Amino acid sequence: MKLQALIVTIFLATIGATSAEAECEIADAKLEEAIQQNPKLRGPANSQSVRDLRSLRDAAFTLRSYGRQEDCERLLANIRELIAGPPMGSLGDNDEEDADKQNAAREPRAKRGAALGSRDKKDAKPLSRIDELTPGLRTDEMIGAEVRSSDDKIVGEVRNIVFGTKDGRDYAIVASGGFFTTGKESIVVPIKSLKVTQDRSSFFLPISREIVKAVPLMPDQDYLWLSDKKWRTHNDGFFQGR
Repeated sequence: MKLQALIVTIFLATIGATSAEAECEIADAKLEEAIQQNPKLRGPANSQSVRDLRSLRDAAFTLRSYGRQEDCERLLANIRELIAGPPMGSLGDNDEEDADKQNAAREPRAKRGAALGSRDKKDAKPLSRIDELTPGLRTDEMIGAEVRSSDDKIVGEVRNIVFGTKDGRDYAIVASGGFFTTGKESIVVPIKSLKVTQDRSSFFLPISREIVKAVPLMPDQDYLWLSDKKWRTHNDGFFQGR
């Protein structure tokens, strides 16, 4: 679709600049506020466009987490321009069949809670601790990978990685709601608590699906929780010593 091609062009155009001193403020794009205030953006004709805008915002999070502040700011500027531009529906086409194929590609291959695991098979190889892997994991191996509970039930997918906290506690943002997009139904998982299958296709939490339900959801999408040591200590406690 034309809008998707535009979004790809915009995203690629942001790559290549060095980081700026000031931190990129994701909230400045005011995307969710625009969606709530503009009836057209809430209409069915623009549902795909809104999903695309949210994907761009998630990309801005990723750029910021890598310290690419200028790139992040450019992406936010493009989001603001798209919001303020012509009606979003006019930027796409009317090929519903193609749109259905695109939406289907966004869905996780296995729904959350699914019991299509293989850990109970006799030939199942043991899981590996992430810090024991040789060679180590790349971020592109983690983002988009499925995450399962200790009882082998789908929990969600890794949608973002946070490195470089002052206390050395790195995190995987595991989205578990709807299309598994980063947002209100995401949990924050200490990376050191994850284990991975030997083919690196699935990550496992140290807790069961029932306990996962008690884990607090990520409290804000601007990552302010990173500065909240009390919240992080409480959250991380669900994954320790299990």
